[in-house]
Amino acid sequence: MTFAYPWILLLLPMALVALRRRPPAAITVSGLAVWRNVPPSPRLRWLRRVRYLPAVAIGLLIAACAGPQMERQVGEETREGVAIQLLVDISSSMEQSLAAEKGERISRLEAVKRVVEQFIRHREDDLIGLITFARYADTLSPLTYGHEALVEIVRELDIQQRPSEDGTGYGDALALACARLDQMGQWQADAARSRSDLSAAVRSKVVVLLTDGENNCGLHLPEEAAGLAKKWRIRVYAISMKDDEGRSSLERRSDDEGLTDGEKLLRRLADETGGAYWTIGNADHLQDVYERINDLETSEIKTAILYHTEISPFFQYLACAAFVLLLAERILRATWLRVAEEVGG
Repeated sequence: MTFAYPWILLLLPMALVALRRRPPAAITVSGLAVWRNVPPSPRLRWLRRVRYLPAVAIGLLIAACAGPQMERQVGEETREGVAIQLLVDISSSMEQSLAAEKGERISRLEAVKRVVEQFIRHREDDLIGLITFARYADTLSPLTYGHEALVEIVRELDIQQRPSEDGTGYGDALALACARLDQMGQWQADAARSRSDLSAAVRSKVVVLLTDGENNCGLHLPEEAAGLAKKWRIRVYAISMKDDEGRSSLERRSDDEGLTDGEKLLRRLADETGGAYWTIGNADHLQDVYERINDLETSEIKTAILYHTEISPFFQYLACAAFVLLLAERILRATWLRVAEEVGG
């Protein structure tokens, strides 16, 4: 325990003033022999003790004015992970079937939902956001550490049912994802000045773009969005889904051999930003690709514990105790321990 104003404690001897004996009220009697062997009553014993209460109360008030406080070292853990924006195509073409395990066929979107859920659960220390797109891009979840809520959002993903909003505008989605990741730097600067948000530190920024078509609508061209990603040092991993196992490739594509114009564009987006591109033909390969991205972006989580001193004042408790003692002393002297005042004659 320490005191904010320790010099005030020099006033503690003043508490002894309350112990000065006052001449007690007296009754004139002929002799004390009759009462000499009579033991003091409880009331008499408390009458002798009650005079200490004001002295203790004054001492407590002086100590309260000195600003008593408790100091303790508090440690806060900080972690540096990866910020990941997941981009998922929900256009009508994602309703087409895709080969899965044991000869099963499921929709492309259903396969994506299963794999993305597993991917999120493996990234406990990372910020993850979710953007879906058809003709328009929508942010379904901002960058968050709340992965359980994010998983629930992924499970509820559905195909875009409105024909007027159907299409594939991943250029807008990629531009939106890059903007979200870049704006994150603003609240990271605030987090650096606030110990309560130190866990928001992020080492790298990544976009995982999954689509099954070519960009055919939107305000931003994919090349424009890739320029933003490159400017802001955001890696883009691009995945093109096709229900064609013969064209599926789990190797990172670095050439244009056998690719369509749309797939060549996706590959260039990935290469220019330092990411990678894959063409996927079945659900198993899709899962393998997300596992590879998980391995590529396995950040060496830096954990540090910063200590700071937390001060907790408790002068109010001493002041309350002093008030209770003074009140108790007044009540006792006015009731059970009341004595007759000496009357001059």
